[in-house]
Amino acid sequence: MARVTATVSASTASVSSTPSSSRMPRRKAGCSSIPATWTVRLRSGHAMSSTRAVMLPAWAQTTPISAPGASRLAMKGSCSIDDIITGTPPLAFTFGLGGILIFPMLFRASTRFLESPLPNDILETIQQYKITQIYSAPTAYRAMADIAGDYDISSLRQGVSAGETLPKATWEAFRKATGIRLIDGLGSTEMFQIFISASPEEMRPGFTGKVIPGYRARVVDDSGNEVPPGTPGQLAVQGPTGCKYLDDPDRQPVYVKDGWNYPGDVYEMDEDGYFKYVARADDMIISSGYNISGPEVESVLLEHETVAECAVIASPDPERGNIVKAIIVLRAGFDGTNDLIKTLQDFVKNEIAPYKYPRAIAFIDELPKTQTGKLQRYRLRDLETS
Repeated sequence: MARVTATVSASTASVSSTPSSSRMPRRKAGCSSIPATWTVRLRSGHAMSSTRAVMLPAWAQTTPISAPGASRLAMKGSCSIDDIITGTPPLAFTFGLGGILIFPMLFRASTRFLESPLPNDILETIQQYKITQIYSAPTAYRAMADIAGDYDISSLRQGVSAGETLPKATWEAFRKATGIRLIDGLGSTEMFQIFISASPEEMRPGFTGKVIPGYRARVVDDSGNEVPPGTPGQLAVQGPTGCKYLDDPDRQPVYVKDGWNYPGDVYEMDEDGYFKYVARADDMIISSGYNISGPEVESVLLEHETVAECAVIASPDPERGNIVKAIIVLRAGFDGTNDLIKTLQDFVKNEIAPYKYPRAIAFIDELPKTQTGKLQRYRLRDLETS
């Protein structure tokens, strides 16, 4: 391993490495507070040192990729002075801070900030400024795929998706429309940046990827014991980053247990070390004793030609405890009829285990989202139980 020294200024950036320990520099006192994305009700802040904020991307870029089970970092070897980068996440969140500010500064690339997050405005920016890389959420990529043919985006060679799981249908739609194999990534504010991902060549649609160099990840049960491959469980992560909740000592021991960070995601890991997203822990639906992943049902519904966006939540039911309910935004030209509800229910039954199908379906004009494009399912759950 190598310790990396990074010098960043407005006009120049350099990265050099010297033989040393693989450990990151010792964290100094927190210098910044980074807000967590608002997919839960409580707003939280995380203290992060400037050393780690700047050193992490540089360290990741020069870390060998030969470690067993390790995947190449999405940005590794693919960012240069010739790149022009854009993205939808605000700089107040680590996906935007790293992807469209720190990474470009380190490699002397350029960033074009977006004035609007609307799909047509993003594509117009890519066309006008010859953007080569973009960072955004799955919802934006799905919307862009529908109209990408109306723009010249031949300059674009890489797209990185994070913020929420990237559905297989969205990955395939964007590839069909642009020829680009989107890079999925899992990160968190607490860990500062992406820690599970894969290069475009290594990407498997429906999987987030493998743990990147320098990190360790495993899937565990409620007691912290590793579960067999293909078994859902809590994701636990260790690595060179991590931070403390700001003025929230009660939450710290919930997130960090025995040196492992628990982001609150349910994952499966296959025998090849690829991680597959199941759900956020609070997005699991228990119906008649069955554990049902809301995002799994969403992924299937998104494959239907009538569905533009959807969210799947638990709806209280006196007999089953909860039932699966899908809230759907339809594509233009389709109406939410009873016949369509039946068609969608049958479609899900034919694709996954029949007990997972949405027993209730509602149609809506727009789904609630955060500034970074992440779906706010809790707001839909609140409406359902109010």
